[in-house]
Amino acid sequence: MENEIFQLQYALDTFYFLVSGAFVMWMAAGFAMLEAGLVRAKNTTEILTKNVMLYAIACTAYLVVGYDIMYGGGIFLDGIVGDGVTGAAEPATYAPSADFFFQAVFVAATMSIVSGAVAERMKLWSFAAFAVVMTAFIYPLEGSWTWGGADVFGLYNLGDLGFSDFAGSGIVHMAGAAAALAGVLLLGARKGKYGPNGEIHPIPGGNLPLATIGTFILWMGWFGFNGGSVLATATVESANAVAVVFMNTNAAAAGGVLAALIVAKLMFGKADLTMILNGALAGLVAITAGPDTPTPLMATIIGAIGGVIVVFSIVFLDKLKIDDPVGAISVHGSVGLWGLFAVPLTNDGASFTGQLAGAATIFVWMFVASLVVWYILKLVMGIRVTEEEEYEGVDYVECGMEAYPEFTNSGK
Repeated sequence: MENEIFQLQYALDTFYFLVSGAFVMWMAAGFAMLEAGLVRAKNTTEILTKNVMLYAIACTAYLVVGYDIMYGGGIFLDGIVGDGVTGAAEPATYAPSADFFFQAVFVAATMSIVSGAVAERMKLWSFAAFAVVMTAFIYPLEGSWTWGGADVFGLYNLGDLGFSDFAGSGIVHMAGAAAALAGVLLLGARKGKYGPNGEIHPIPGGNLPLATIGTFILWMGWFGFNGGSVLATATVESANAVAVVFMNTNAAAAGGVLAALIVAKLMFGKADLTMILNGALAGLVAITAGPDTPTPLMATIIGAIGGVIVVFSIVFLDKLKIDDPVGAISVHGSVGLWGLFAVPLTNDGASFTGQLAGAATIFVWMFVASLVVWYILKLVMGIRVTEEEEYEGVDYVECGMEAYPEFTNSGK
C-alpha cells in the first residue's frame, strides 16, 4: 500500500511539473506577442523570428551543456538516469527529466527578456550568437550559485548568507535585464528616439492589441512559473502551498496594474496602456521572489509597489537615453531588485544582507559577462544594422518578408 501511495504521488507531482513547464513554455508566445505589439510594423517579422529562434537555442544549449554547469551530471548523450523511485535514501517524488524540462523553459524565459530591449536595431545573427553563450554558460553559472547551491567562484555561498529567491525575481528576471542592459549600452538608441537637445521622441508600437494579448498570456503562464516552483502538489501541504502561490501571484499582478494606471494618470494625464501592461508584468516580477509567504494584502502591495517603480524607471531610463523599446530593463531589472528586497518582509528565512549579496552577485556577473560577449561580437561581426537598414526596417533586411506587407513599403 505504501509503495502504491508513493507511486501515485510520484505520478501526480511529475504531471504537475510537466504541466507547469508547459505553462512557462507558453510564456514564449507571450513574450513574442508583447514584443511584436510594441515594435513598429516594419520590425515585426524579425522580432517574431528572434523569439522562436531563441527558444530553440536556449533549449538546445541548456541540454548540451547548461544543465551540467548549473546542477552537474551531463544528460545530452546519456539522458537522465534513474526514475526517482529506486536507488536513493530519500527518492524524489517527480521524474528528473520533468525537472530538466522545467529548468530549460526558465532559461528560455531569461533570454526572452533580452530580445525586446535590443529590438529594432540589432543584427539577427549577432543576437543568435549571444543567445548561445548566454543560455549555455552565462546564465547556468549564475544559476549554479543560486538554485544550484554552489559557492560563488569558491569564495562565498549565497544560501549561507540568507539569500532566497523562490521562483526567480533576481535569478531569472534581473539576470535577463542585466544582460539586456549591457547590450543596449553598446548598441545605442534607435535613430530618432532622442533629439540633439535631449528631447525624447516617443516611438509607438505597431499593434497594441497584440501587446495586450501577450501580457495576458504571460500573466497566465506565470502561474506555472511561480506555482510550478513549489515542486509538488500531491499532498495536502503542497496543494495548499500551490494554491497560495497562485492566489498571491494573481493579486500582485492586479496590484501592479492598478498602481501603474494611477501613476500614469497622475504623471501623463492619460490611462497609458503600455504603462498598464508593464504594470501587470511588474507586479508579477515583484512577487516572483516570494509568492509563498505573504498574505494576499501584502502580495497586492508588493505588486503595486512594482507597478509604481516600473513607471518611474521607464521614464528615468529614457532621460538617461537608454533606449528600451518594450521596457524590459525596467520591468525585469528595477522591479526584479524590488522583488528580492521584498522577500524578508514576509519570510524569516531570508535576510536583507543576503538579498543584497545575491542581487549584487547576479547583476555584476550577468552584466560584466554579457558586456564582454556583446563587445566581442561587436568587434567580430557587428551587432547593429546600418542606418539605412534600420530606416527600411529589419523585417525585409534580415528575414526577406514583412508581417504587414499591405501597410508597409520596405524593400519595394
